[in-house]
Amino acid sequence: MAANLLSSFPIKVSLANRRRKWDLFMAEIAPNPEMLVLDVGFTDKHSLPTANIIEKNYPYPERLTALGLDMPSPREFQRRYPHVTTVSYDGSRFPFADKQFDVCWSNAVLEHVGNSRRQVAFLSEIKRVSRRAFVTTPNRHFPVEVHSRTPLLHFLPKNLFDRYLELAGKAWASGDYMYLLSESDLRTHLAQAGFGDYRLVRNRLCGFTMDFVVLADCG
Repeated sequence: MAANLLSSFPIKVSLANRRRKWDLFMAEIAPNPEMLVLDVGFTDKHSLPTANIIEKNYPYPERLTALGLDMPSPREFQRRYPHVTTVSYDGSRFPFADKQFDVCWSNAVLEHVGNSRRQVAFLSEIKRVSRRAFVTTPNRHFPVEVHSRTPLLHFLPKNLFDRYLELAGKAWASGDYMYLLSESDLRTHLAQAGFGDYRLVRNRLCGFTMDFVVLADCG
């Protein structure tokens, strides 16, 4: 019983935080039936209760396009969300025209696209294809690394933290899977990607900033 409670607590925290971000998106973006919206980073892992929050909640799914990495079969995703347009790509340039979308939503994806250079390129593509952006990413300085549920050790240099993850049987969270950003890192990347007009929202848990939301005008 105690183990079940402990394992479910992080999921409940994550669900509550994603609901908070969704409420912020709805309040700030105020979607309407005319908007074209891009979701960058959908997943086919439907067993995760925190997955694909925009597909589960967006009121105008026929105006939503989901962009994800090439995968063996997105059919299950398409079956669950039949009105959403699904597009796969190779992780480099987005296969869309400049300013094709009114809004880009990207929730907790930036930390997974690779090193700093790739993160800047990813943000640059979001800016290129959309007029407004809603981008979230965890805070590296939050006391617990939320993917592996590891306290404090993610403050170590990445190579040492990766080594710990491998020894702990969590090698899936190492390498290119995760490059966490501090607020300073995030602001530097945004500047390098050409973002000038943005607001940074800090979502807090127990007084600590758990993650960041970037609300940006992409010009």
